[in-house]
Amino acid sequence: QVQLVEFGGGLVQPGGSLRLSCAASVIIFSINDMNWYRQAPGKERELVARITRNNSTNYADFVKGRFTISRDNVKKEVYLQMNSLKPEDTAVYYCKLENRAFGSSSWGQGTQVTVSS
Repeated sequence: QVQLVEFGGGLVQPGGSLRLSCAASVIIFSINDMNWYRQAPGKERELVARITRNNSTNYADFVKGRFTISRDNVKKEVYLQMNSLKPEDTAVYYCKLENRAFGSSSWGQGTQVTVSS
């Protein structure tokens, strides 16, 4: 059973930065694609950033140039560095692991990010 635990959420002022981490309890981490999603109140969950097992990255247009996704296959963690945060970035941020070989996926429990003065 895959478990994902997110860390690093909190309250930050507009223009500030936060770094989210997601730790995965899997035997082999490197074979999985990793994603960060977010869900704001009353809105659907949306993809924020993705890093594949080959370290290719993709970003939603609304975070390009501000957020950076990265991974550490030794620590079995994925990160989301968020800079120049805006109030509209306020949401619960979720980590998602995808295993293309088995067609499976797992979600973390989410971490709250609030951008407010």
